[in-house]
Amino acid sequence: MTSPSLGSNALTPRQRQLADAALVIIAREGLAGLSFRTVAAEAECSLGAVQKAFPRKETMLAAAFARLREQSVSIPSGEPGRPTLRAWLVSLMISILPLDADRRAAQRQAEAFALYSASDPAIAGAITQSDDQLRNLLASLVMRARSEGEIPATVDPQRTAWAVLALTQGLAAQLSYEPRPERELRERLEGIIASLLSGA
Repeated sequence: MTSPSLGSNALTPRQRQLADAALVIIAREGLAGLSFRTVAAEAECSLGAVQKAFPRKETMLAAAFARLREQSVSIPSGEPGRPTLRAWLVSLMISILPLDADRRAAQRQAEAFALYSASDPAIAGAITQSDDQLRNLLASLVMRARSEGEIPATVDPQRTAWAVLALTQGLAAQLSYEPRPERELRERLEGIIASLLSGA
């Protein structure tokens, strides 16, 4: 069964509150721990209030996923790709990686929804759309950096965008079970990004 709607803007304040409570449960217990009853307990409201806000569990999951997407935007402040593409990409990746409690929770939530997307085309499509949007942004920044002479013209925008996103997502998953200090990660990422942008 597919999720009805994935837009956070259409949610009422009560639905947002309950969707956020659902995300807390997903981070703590995974999707297996999510039910109308556990959301009611987490939000400190009645079971009837949850059922009134979300007629079906799928509707609640769609709302929780919409809230996750809304809250997990991690684009560094300032103009994208500045002052240099290399420095900005490292900052972007560090801001996404699960290096504190909030980002570790968001990573667990994202992993739970990624697994759920195998049986929910709407969530699978929303994840794909998010990935495509980020890859398109990265590719456009690579193109600009090439045109400005910051990086060699031999650097392929699409391949670089795919590599950066794949590296970030893979490293985020690895850090879930093998934490590393930010300083070490930053040093390694600086070397990897420098290599990607070298055009070699």
